[in-house]
Amino acid sequence: MSLVEQIKASAKEALKSLYPGVDIPTSAITVNQTKPEFTGDYTLVLFPFLKLLKTKPNVIGKQLGDYFVSHSGYVASYDIVAGFLNLVVKDDYWVSFLGNKYNDVKYGEQPATGKNVMVEYSSPNTNKPLHFGHLRNNFLGYAVSGILKVNGNNVTKANLVNDRGIHICKSMVAWKHYAHGATPKSTGIKGDHLVGDYYVKFNDVYKQQVEELVSEGMEEKLAEKEAPVMKEAQDMLRAWEKGDKEVVDLWKTMNGWVYEGFDITYKRLGIDFDKMYYESDTYLLGKEVVLKGLEKGVLFKKDDGSVWVNLEDEGLDQKLLLRADGTSVYMTQDIGTAMLKYNDFNLDKSVYVIADEQNYHMQVLQLVLKKLGEPCADTIHHLSYGMVELPSGRMKSREGTVVDADDMIDEMIAMAQQQTEEAGKTEGFTEDELKELYETIGLGALKFYLLRVDPKKKMIFDPKESIDLHGFTATYIQFAHARICSVLRKEGLDKDNATFPGFKATEALAPAEKALILWLEHYADVMQAAAEEYNPSLLCNYTFQLAQQLHSFYDVHSISKAENEEKKQLRLMIIIMVARVMRHAMGTMGIRLPEKM
Repeated sequence: MSLVEQIKASAKEALKSLYPGVDIPTSAITVNQTKPEFTGDYTLVLFPFLKLLKTKPNVIGKQLGDYFVSHSGYVASYDIVAGFLNLVVKDDYWVSFLGNKYNDVKYGEQPATGKNVMVEYSSPNTNKPLHFGHLRNNFLGYAVSGILKVNGNNVTKANLVNDRGIHICKSMVAWKHYAHGATPKSTGIKGDHLVGDYYVKFNDVYKQQVEELVSEGMEEKLAEKEAPVMKEAQDMLRAWEKGDKEVVDLWKTMNGWVYEGFDITYKRLGIDFDKMYYESDTYLLGKEVVLKGLEKGVLFKKDDGSVWVNLEDEGLDQKLLLRADGTSVYMTQDIGTAMLKYNDFNLDKSVYVIADEQNYHMQVLQLVLKKLGEPCADTIHHLSYGMVELPSGRMKSREGTVVDADDMIDEMIAMAQQQTEEAGKTEGFTEDELKELYETIGLGALKFYLLRVDPKKKMIFDPKESIDLHGFTATYIQFAHARICSVLRKEGLDKDNATFPGFKATEALAPAEKALILWLEHYADVMQAAAEEYNPSLLCNYTFQLAQQLHSFYDVHSISKAENEEKKQLRLMIIIMVARVMRHAMGTMGIRLPEKM
């Protein structure tokens, strides 16, 4: 039990003892870290109790403060400030915590829950490479998977690849007419980029054809339907659905090029998956379920034969599930896929990492599944996140204005190299070590910046700001970790195996020492909150503040020239545990920390 939980439990017992018959739920008790300008370590908020107890804040504050001092065993003193009870925790508690958790390599992790959780993320289209807009999705999915796993869940990382449809056929039509047999091997172009080039080419040709038809007197909307290249793409899609061998072979070939390209990018990003689903395998799955829903009267059919669900009682509208010709729509496919995932892995929770543009779609999906009586409905959680823009604004794939993920990776690594070289920090590294360092810094900066903002918020990505050594960045944390490793090398200690069997702490803790231990003690609570909220930004904020506390500690204390051996051992234990927690937190999100910078 963390100290915050202990304080809440003690407050609950104290109130029951002081005010018989009063049983305030733990959820109504708020405990925060004491603000730096006040004396104390943790603050108990008194205001929620005043109306119920009909007592003044100073009175209840003194009663609770005296109770903590005499009964808790861990509170040394207290101070009451305008409705807040500030508690000073005994040094013995902090020293004991450090001694107990110093060798716990799994500190911050929770016991197994037995719950099966799937996190679906990435979900790319096979008509173009992964682009910058995919990065927040991928990093969120990977980080949330790691956080949920650390919190004791059996996690499956899944990717549903959108490998069929009109957008795929557009690339195929353009390649067929304009590529002259070009392949990734013959051109030296990465497969997903090659296919993406022909998606852009299709739209260039389409736009030109529409303009020509309009200039000949056709209305624009009709021209958009009658453009020859669009009609050919639609014919190709119908041929694919009928299993036409020539079309299917081309589809398999071009998708194969894209998958090879995706694999390279995923590997560079440090992203992986446990299960791959493909739309070409799942797009027909929901049709049978919808027809059964129609038979049961849960759904209804319109005069043209199309099948709909009525969600007006839920404050929404009517939603199409099967077209008049009996073909499926995206919602039909998603119904079937949700059931497939649930049955494949006996899921307790199915997390969809999807941008907030799809909030309505996900709401409808869950409501339809509930109406159909499918148990998977209750497992669905939509991790809705805000879109990311560059300072130049939004990007559009069909117009070729998208920044590819590969290009962004290259840019970040190049910036890391430039920054390191300009700082003169390359001495003592081999060429291979420098290459790895630049990748660690560049990718760390990219991931952290996209994760440090609450997922629900939209954001603008600034590459230069993301790698600032003095900013709210992974680079700042990486430097703090490297600084610890440098101290340990000078002391001849292994960061993973340093032991202090005879350690004792008889002297009072200095404020900076206590502050670091307090932040370490807080880690398990932050990791648990990050899982409950599906929010990696909590870990980012925590680790950054831990690094800040470390730098503040270095400003006032020396380790090599500590006052005595006892202080030296204490400080070494503290910084070694700080480094371990940093690695654990950042590693959970897929961010590496170097030992030298």
